[in-house]
Amino acid sequence: MPSEEKAVAAVDEAGVGRVVGEFLEMSHDVGPRDIAGLVDDTARALGMAGAAVYLADVQQVRLVPLPDDRPRGPGTDETGVPVEGTLAGWAYRTMKPQESSADGRVELWLPLVDGVERIGVLRVAAAAPGPAVHERCRTLASLTALVVISKAAFSDVMAEAVRSRPMTLQAELAWAFMPPRTLGTRDVTSSAALEPAYEIGGDAFDHSLQRDRLHLTVVDAMGHDLAAGGASAVAVAGCRSTRRAGGGLADIAEAVDGALTRWIPDRLLTAVFADLDTGTGRLSWVNFGHPPPLLIRRQHVVPGALERPAQLPLGLGSGYPRGPATVHHAQLEPGDRILVHTDGVTEARSAAGDLFGEERLVDLVVRSAAAGEPAPEALRRLILALLEHRDHRLVDDATIVLVEWHPRG
Repeated sequence: MPSEEKAVAAVDEAGVGRVVGEFLEMSHDVGPRDIAGLVDDTARALGMAGAAVYLADVQQVRLVPLPDDRPRGPGTDETGVPVEGTLAGWAYRTMKPQESSADGRVELWLPLVDGVERIGVLRVAAAAPGPAVHERCRTLASLTALVVISKAAFSDVMAEAVRSRPMTLQAELAWAFMPPRTLGTRDVTSSAALEPAYEIGGDAFDHSLQRDRLHLTVVDAMGHDLAAGGASAVAVAGCRSTRRAGGGLADIAEAVDGALTRWIPDRLLTAVFADLDTGTGRLSWVNFGHPPPLLIRRQHVVPGALERPAQLPLGLGSGYPRGPATVHHAQLEPGDRILVHTDGVTEARSAAGDLFGEERLVDLVVRSAAAGEPAPEALRRLILALLEHRDHRLVDDATIVLVEWHPRG
């Protein structure tokens, strides 16, 4: 029996529990640059030949190694690996483990996920794997994701690692206010994508899960400067403050409008605020000057299903008297997808003047649904198509949020 197979066999169930316990104990006080070493040591303690952590960059086009003060092991590419066209990328895109064999050794790539949010992949080297190896690798991947997320919120090390260039001040402000790009439960998944990631100005999104409700916000502030970023940040903060105090959609609109009028006058924004009852599929929303949400059912857009008269944008000030917000309602069916986007998506023009357009947007989403792609991957590919259409030079913010209702029944 090869030495690595003996090492795996030597770690019994009690030994695995001890190693996991030591990992958790040590994770409390490790720094960001110590995580990779802790994961590698733990893999070896579980009988593997080693492990390396890769994180997805801001635009989800490369998987980059987690910074580490220790010397890199063999096979570690300092520049990372592409998401497209690699086994590592396939594990990330499908959120399923992938495996390859070479020179009598097996390499496993496992997705790193926080809930349903993809954060990267774990590479594990081992002898010919069996059920015990796969189980231990999955456990290590779960532990790794937990410790990376716990350190990432307050770590410049990881923020710098996943960036290929500096962010503008307004983009830094915008990303600081936004939640994870993907969240979900067994009943619903909500995923978002934003570009240009390093220069975002006035777009922002928010989504949040309550006991039986998904809340969704998409805003598009006028302009592409720091004031626009401030307006969208105020809108997101006003939404959260009102929502957490028990306010409904109309209350949120009133609070955001009042805050903009008082603190950032002459900076209007369009917005969609929505609630989805995750038990019944009842969708409620308000629309202030924004493109209407789209309903995708059985791989087709239902024409006009969510198109209602939009109210005036928020932040116009006292010169434009505003009545109560009109709350609209619709009933979803299991498997329905709701797509909310800003006008920077459909109005993006190619060098030849060709609009990206709603038809192209819908076609890409429908094709991804037909291929069985999860919402996060569908949006990643859609944004790549948009960037390619614009030769990777967007002149306006482009934000897309895709919600899928998939109740357990």
